[in-house]
Amino acid sequence: MTTTAGALSRRTEIAGRGRAWADANDPSGRVGRLAEVLEQVGRTVVAFSGGADSAFLAFVATHVLGPDRTRCVTADSASLAPEELADCRSLAEQWGLRWSAIATAELEDPSYVANDLDRCYYCKSELMTVLEPIAESDGGTVVLGVNLDDLGDHRPGQRAAAERGAVFPLVEAGLTKSDVRELSRLLGLRTWDKPSAACLASRVPHGTPVSVELLGQVARGESALRRLGFRSLRVRHYGDAARLEVDLADLGRVLELREQITKALHGVGYRYVTVDLDGLRSGNVSRAALADAEAAGDLSAPPEQSGVVLGSTRR
Repeated sequence: MTTTAGALSRRTEIAGRGRAWADANDPSGRVGRLAEVLEQVGRTVVAFSGGADSAFLAFVATHVLGPDRTRCVTADSASLAPEELADCRSLAEQWGLRWSAIATAELEDPSYVANDLDRCYYCKSELMTVLEPIAESDGGTVVLGVNLDDLGDHRPGQRAAAERGAVFPLVEAGLTKSDVRELSRLLGLRTWDKPSAACLASRVPHGTPVSVELLGQVARGESALRRLGFRSLRVRHYGDAARLEVDLADLGRVLELREQITKALHGVGYRYVTVDLDGLRSGNVSRAALADAEAAGDLSAPPEQSGVVLGSTRR
């Protein structure tokens, strides 16, 4: 947990501003709507991955409710890139969050390891298992940074969290991904344009078992490419082959740095290195598997049809 003098001073400075702070910083009223939702929820435990959504939620909750009523927790597991954990720690110190990292054990669950289309369900179930005792001890509610745009996808993790009592304040406040980024920029948050960084398991095709070793290989490969200056990327794992996805604007640089890239990915254990000419497409591994499952008639009802009201603070 952050305990530096600067962070403690920052906590004192930002505590108790509430709705007045929200209105003063966002004339459009969107942060004010989120403030109202958070005040309704009360004491919160924010599942803080460091991405744009959860970072925005953690920052606003801390300002609206005060650090004493807002606890931010990062799930520390093999599926979280080391850079992301370090960034969570850095953001917590910079913003004065009451923060801690806690280990999760999803890789001990055979259902998660099997890596079927519901892998995220088992991951979020494990996250809730870890966060629930923290929320109970604080007398609070677990909140996740799910926005309105997230509801249209096949996201079994949302269903798992909602079934366990988590709520989605960004959804309740009617905020989209673009709202989160725009408001984060308005508030001066450096995460406003942070690239999406889904968990490392999303790089593994469904049906390929997930392991600590495999996730470590992907993490080392992506870390090496970030050191080469690539900001948005995925190293998709296909056995001894790596399929690299970068923004379309970076495809030219891939060719320029071909030798460094192949050396880096060979160095972490890949025999073959390929490049996806369609560029970076977040979630495309799952979309392909979903299309196959739909064609075969094997896909169960998506979360929005399961009877769970996603993101509701009404109990």
